[in-house]
Amino acid sequence: MKRRVFAYPYIVWMIIFIAVPMLFIFYYAVNVNGTFTLTKFLATIRDGGKWSTLWLSVVMAFKTTVICLLLGYPIAYILSNMKKSVAGFISVLFFVPMWMNFVLRTYAWQAILEYFLPGLLHLKNGTLTGTEGAVLMVLVYNFLPFMVMPLYNTLSKLDKSLLEASRDLGAGSLQTFTRVVLPLSVPGIVSGITMVFIPAITAFTVPALIGNGKYNLYGNEIELAFKTLSGQGDYAVGSTLSIILLVCVLVSTIIMNRVDKDQQEGGKLW
Repeated sequence: MKRRVFAYPYIVWMIIFIAVPMLFIFYYAVNVNGTFTLTKFLATIRDGGKWSTLWLSVVMAFKTTVICLLLGYPIAYILSNMKKSVAGFISVLFFVPMWMNFVLRTYAWQAILEYFLPGLLHLKNGTLTGTEGAVLMVLVYNFLPFMVMPLYNTLSKLDKSLLEASRDLGAGSLQTFTRVVLPLSVPGIVSGITMVFIPAITAFTVPALIGNGKYNLYGNEIELAFKTLSGQGDYAVGSTLSIILLVCVLVSTIIMNRVDKDQQEGGKLW
């Protein structure tokens, strides 16, 4: 009973900063100028343009996740085979940029793409921002460490005797990787995908700064909804869009948790 007392501050924190804001979102979604109505809620749900932007965000998040996985897995695998001291030092260097604020890092990339690289490459248009490629590159840069962390933690804890047994039984390096290392690292892969895919769907800072208003994702739609209507914001539309995004994030989380649970319960090698 005494141990439960330590959980009370966290419960209060969750109620104030999670539950209450969510209640306000649902309230404003069905409340227009103090009147309960589902008009704007239903109109927003039926707006095909909003769903197209959401699909664009899902595709962008998928691309970001795939690239982060393809880049992050080799990095994590190499680090897991190094000495602990060396791997720890390189990991610190790898994560040092993450100590800087997310917005500041994005501003830095904006300057690089608008001034440094165009001048270095002597580009005539003078900027690399405002394109899907630029937004994707900065998203990958910002989220790559969140893919590497769980992968490295999983790979570094693998039982090395399993690898030795695989080689003793005649398996080559590739076969050992595909039939032993890769299956056992699935929990790390699932965790990495969750930590990259979900934040990438909700990203709006990178598209806003790197997209230069030419490439907006779903997060930007929500921001614009709250800033429109004579500068006061259309809270009903913005809240409805937030609810749709919340449902998508919850579904993604449930799927990822289900996959991770099945993997842990199975515990089988290919």
